Amino acid sequence: MVVLNKIYTRTGDDGTTALGSGERLPKWHLRVESYGTVDETNALVGVARQHTAAPELAELDAMLARIQNDLFDLGADLCMPDRGEPLAFEPLRMTDDQVARLESEVDTLNAGLPALRSFVLPGGEPAAAALHVCRTVSRRAERLIVALAAQEDEPVNDAARRYMNRLSDFFFVAARWVNAKGAGDVLWTPGENR
Repeated sequence: MVVLNKIYTRTGDDGTTALGSGERLPKWHLRVESYGTVDETNALVGVARQHTAAPELAELDAMLARIQNDLFDLGADLCMPDRGEPLAFEPLRMTDDQVARLESEVDTLNAGLPALRSFVLPGGEPAAAALHVCRTVSRRAERLIVALAAQEDEPVNDAARRYMNRLSDFFFVAARWVNAKGAGDVLWTPGENR
């Protein structure tokens, strides 16, 4: 249970922040940057959901709601690195089941889409454009998480890393799915403006 009754603590005034374990890191640390960018992705999913309230997009909106919850789980996972030390509680970890569910949802949305014969430009329907922004920011979060995992003594749960890899795929397919219900994808025409 989370209880937040005082929002500012002043403990970060020195440029550090606390992980879930109580360990303090500089706010520019790659771990903090990683879960901060996951949070940024989550906020953008909230913006995208402003465009998925229509009944014909209800299935997608439910998927996005699950993703928002998963992204909080992922942030919690990243802010509690498994350093092999005993903890007084069981930390929240991303699971293979969450990755498998996301893969299944990608497959569900992709099932009726035509094969791509060109790269897709970000745009089209408002929901699709917002989902493309989610895609690019989630890709940045993934790059940061992969860089973190490559650091010595900076453990990252493999399921968290894989989830982020699948998430950008989800956003890409979801944007195409939304555009398929409207005017279609905006396709790249190489060299069109030379």
